[in-house]
Amino acid sequence: MSDFSKLLPGNVPALATPRTTRRGWMSGTLALLAAAGLAVSPVAQAQNKAPQVLRIGYQKYGTLTLLKARGTLEKRLAPQGVEVKWTEFPAGPQLLEGLNVGSIDFGTVGEAPPIFAQAAGADLVYVANQPPAPQAEAIVVPKQSTLKSVAELKGKRVALNKGSNVHYLLVKALEKAGLRYQDVQVVFLPPADARAAFQRGSVDAWVIWDPFLAAAEQQLGARVLADGRGLVANHQFYLAARPYAEQHPTVVKAIVDELAQLDAWAQSRPQEVAQFLAPQIGLDLRVAEVAAGRFAYGIQSITPAVASEQQKIADVFHKLKLIPKPIRIADALPNPSNAVARGTAP
Repeated sequence: MSDFSKLLPGNVPALATPRTTRRGWMSGTLALLAAAGLAVSPVAQAQNKAPQVLRIGYQKYGTLTLLKARGTLEKRLAPQGVEVKWTEFPAGPQLLEGLNVGSIDFGTVGEAPPIFAQAAGADLVYVANQPPAPQAEAIVVPKQSTLKSVAELKGKRVALNKGSNVHYLLVKALEKAGLRYQDVQVVFLPPADARAAFQRGSVDAWVIWDPFLAAAEQQLGARVLADGRGLVANHQFYLAARPYAEQHPTVVKAIVDELAQLDAWAQSRPQEVAQFLAPQIGLDLRVAEVAAGRFAYGIQSITPAVASEQQKIADVFHKLKLIPKPIRIADALPNPSNAVARGTAP
């Protein structure tokens, strides 16, 4: 077992937000790859030999789930002789563990898992991200709870999945309420176990993301104390094993291009998105509709501002001793030697 698998018990970060504009998405795909440091030069094209199999890790939520359901990437890569193999992971840390040990080439997770992975030595590279999705994660309490504010969580048991985006949400929400992270009893549980504990009253609150958040609201009547608005961005990141991204830039470009087309298609079709999503996540259509309504559409290159946000999260996690050493997000960007020029070096 690698150091990464020991470091994290698991999480399932998922992202969603109200739909955003799509200015320049389709025309900017090549520019996006160029900005990410993965542009395909003539030399790279000559050297880039498409692999026989592209291995993608996904979770039961997010844009990769929709891409898998639609099957457009397979059609795009078939003429090149590339087969797409999809592997489902229960959580972001497990997905990045798969990437770290070489069982997948590409995947999507939230903000926290790549920080933990990088701290454990994973050779990964940020490829792109979706826009912020702050409403897609929240601190919830049972409908019968007497708690009315985050400040009232002092001394209470709060369930969350270690290393997930909601871990950072809790830190920031407590800070805003004038509390320290140590002022609550954090109980580390994966989503299924956390929901069971939440239902039987073993915890006082649950910090969770979509579609589990939507399911808790719709099925359990869970009440939101605070979501991410004004506290966190909640990005969804696309990552690749660095050797794969450098050796097969045309395949990475094809993935990004198909995701851009998916975003353009999905933006104005929330009902169709929900219909694709419901069977994939194993939840009823109403839950899928709520979750899909909080998706963020519009794949983007990793900007200095986004990298800076990631660095802040990494620094907070190190300060809280959730990761064993400080890390530089710049080192996980394409062409890390250019990090200082990008303004992302800490």
